[in-house]
Amino acid sequence: MKLNENKVVTYTRISMFIVYFWFGILKVIGISPAETLVQNLSEFTINYFLDDSIFIPLFGLFESSIGLLFLFPKITKIAVGIFLMHMSMTFLPMVVLPKDAWAFMFTPTLVGQYIIKNLTIIGAALLIYTHHQRTYKSN
Repeated sequence: MKLNENKVVTYTRISMFIVYFWFGILKVIGISPAETLVQNLSEFTINYFLDDSIFIPLFGLFESSIGLLFLFPKITKIAVGIFLMHMSMTFLPMVVLPKDAWAFMFTPTLVGQYIIKNLTIIGAALLIYTHHQRTYKSN
């Protein structure tokens, strides 16, 4: 089977949009299965400045916006930069909320697995970025 790189990257962009927009909107409307994890993390980090009732929907809008950004090839650098900032936040629970992330040494909980799978999503974003660099060499 022969794959066309442009089509694969387009599919990957659409996939990033779907995952980010969908999961973000679930936080906005208050039905995300990740809400407890976000609440636990916000209590450790930002809760001193911003209540969960405001932070979680804003965080959902932030995630949805990342998804939208991936749909526009000309702003790939911006999308990937913001995405990587978000990814750095998603790995925080592995360290600061070990009871949520780890059952015991080297055995992640379901939450931990949910976080670790982000390594694959990072790979998808890097695929998009390297394709963008080759396609838009002047940027």
